[in-house]
Amino acid sequence: MIRPVRLAPLDLLGLGLLGLRTRPARAVLSALGIAVGIATMVVVTGIPASSQAALLDTLTALGTNTLQATALQNQDPPAQLPQSAVGMVKRIGPVTAVSAVGNTHTLVRRNDRADPSSGGGLTVLASHLDLPATINARIRSGTWLSPATAAFPTVVLGSVAATRLGITDLPPGRPAPQVMIADREFTVIGVLATTPLSPDIDRSVLVGWEAARTQLRFDGHPSVLYVQSDETQLEAVRGVLAETISPERPGQVVVTRPSDALAAKRATQDSFSVLFLALAAVALVVGGIGVANTMVVSVLERRSEIGLRRALGATRGQIRGQFLTESVVLATIGGVTGTTLGLLATIGWATWQRWPIVIPAESAALGVGGAVVIGVLAGVYPCVRAARLTPTQALATV
Repeated sequence: MIRPVRLAPLDLLGLGLLGLRTRPARAVLSALGIAVGIATMVVVTGIPASSQAALLDTLTALGTNTLQATALQNQDPPAQLPQSAVGMVKRIGPVTAVSAVGNTHTLVRRNDRADPSSGGGLTVLASHLDLPATINARIRSGTWLSPATAAFPTVVLGSVAATRLGITDLPPGRPAPQVMIADREFTVIGVLATTPLSPDIDRSVLVGWEAARTQLRFDGHPSVLYVQSDETQLEAVRGVLAETISPERPGQVVVTRPSDALAAKRATQDSFSVLFLALAAVALVVGGIGVANTMVVSVLERRSEIGLRRALGATRGQIRGQFLTESVVLATIGGVTGTTLGLLATIGWATWQRWPIVIPAESAALGVGGAVVIGVLAGVYPCVRAARLTPTQALATV
């Protein structure tokens, strides 16, 4: 009994490429259809991922990892946070930053001719130097307090305070304006931009901690603590914050719940994840249907070739291998091309929108790996159909 010759992998690849070489236009169009499907998959995952990253950055800037702690005020006398509160909170493991402000209980006015009993609804706060970094505040004009200026009568104005005092800009080269606090002149060295996380800061005049002690008789007790922590541990930090600040009277410490922006951020992450999976699945199904259709048509058009090869001794397995290889090669070419086009489109769009460039690794891997799987699945039926043709059936159409 003569055993059929088993084709070497290179010979099988050559047979698989035969149909692509003899019909280049059809092969190019078929690969282009697959490429469009794969490129769509990469784009509909990459662009939303970049958009999501930009949105999450915006939500993070709103303080999704920030808590505020204040003393309970609805009692007589009002409770106070201990002077050592900042140092104690820093010892909490997941905490990454802590800063504080303290109410000096003084009034601010534009000059000595203004009504001394009217503070314009503004609050004079003693501030730690690391406050802007902790609450994501930015300087709009001038500079922030430094170790040198914080010990002297200098102030930084919140955005609303600057508007009400008529000092919205500090042009370089001009004498710095001054304001009156407790009948003392303080030089304005900076103006903050609006701080969405802490609107109370917008209505405040900020003085260095040491200057508040020496110039305004500040008692050193913070009124608000701003705490940043690892976002995944935010609830755990919130649970121990009051006991850490005031071990003897934790009930007198009010800790804000996690920002609503955190819930929005997590919901956004979940929604985008579901969207990615759905869009990727649709794109892959469309690509698979395109490959299957191409291979079925190829079998119908090449019946005479199949019959001739069968008459010359080709086995069913060799026919199956030929068409399956052709299907996989066609899908792989489309997958590589589509992945490349999708990556370039995603990078270009994210750059134009000034978003972070985020390419989900799974979409790039699915671009090529998924195309191979699609080629196998889409080629199964056509290759089995081709192998079932007997030489007489196939040559009957010649």
